[in-house]
Amino acid sequence: MRARVRIVHGVALLATGLLAGAFGYGAANLVPTFDAVPQDMRYDFHTELMKINGITVQGAMVVSTLGSLALAVLTRGGTRLAAAAASLLTFASFLITRFGNVPINGRIKQWAVSGPEPETAALLSRWELFNDARTLCGISAFVVLVVLALRGRTSGLPDGRAHT
Repeated sequence: MRARVRIVHGVALLATGLLAGAFGYGAANLVPTFDAVPQDMRYDFHTELMKINGITVQGAMVVSTLGSLALAVLTRGGTRLAAAAASLLTFASFLITRFGNVPINGRIKQWAVSGPEPETAALLSRWELFNDARTLCGISAFVVLVVLALRGRTSGLPDGRAHT
């Protein structure tokens, strides 16, 4: 059981770290760059970036959510609660992305072809707000899993033992 919990924790930690890193990089580097370049360049770049992100980021969200959920199932007590919280946070990042960012990404794709609409600035602001929210969720989930790892053990194994 101990080895299985460690492997699951490692998978959840890796996937959530990649997710948090992708979101953090986007918030710290891509968004300011989007704001610094001409709008038509932003729309073209944003559209191309979303083609790749749609695969990689969603994959990281799925593995992060399921890995943390599996860790919650395999443990008890505070570890179970923390792992469940990490799973909920990564699932929230998925929901924010799917229902917040993705519809706006579709509009941005249209603007790359037809030009911006009058409400462009407001929609781009909303996209950035959603991006900040999902970034906060992803980084928070990663922090929770790192804290569990730094504790040096994942307590609350079903057989009552802790492991190091």
